[in-house]
Amino acid sequence: MSEMQKIRTGRHCTFVMHVHLVFVTKFRHKVFTDVHLTRMEEIMRSVCADFECTLVEFNGENNHVHLLVNFPPKVAVTKLVNSLKGVSSRRLRMEFPDLVRHYWRANKLWSGSYFAGTVGGAPLAVVRQYIEQQNRPV
Repeated sequence: MSEMQKIRTGRHCTFVMHVHLVFVTKFRHKVFTDVHLTRMEEIMRSVCADFECTLVEFNGENNHVHLLVNFPPKVAVTKLVNSLKGVSSRRLRMEFPDLVRHYWRANKLWSGSYFAGTVGGAPLAVVRQYIEQQNRPV
């Protein structure tokens, strides 16, 4: 079974849940280099591990990053996002003074918004058809 479809188990459930996250820099400033993105991936892997999540894939450009995260049902995506953005912003600004000059007034690396989309599994049409075809008792 591929890593994308690896079924995980909890105490009372079995699950495969993935979310695609996109974070954009404040004011869309083009501030990231390969060094920034490499360090950011390490930081985000660490944060995901704290939440018992797995960072399956990470990449980005000079003003945004994409993450694919496998997470358990007990994790609220909003809490994961807040931690990922907060910890990465704080650590990157401490470790890379060149980022601070772009955000000296805002004191934030990331825009307040983000994209989160569920991925994996069967297409919605297939799931809907499966549910419709269940043998409902009379």
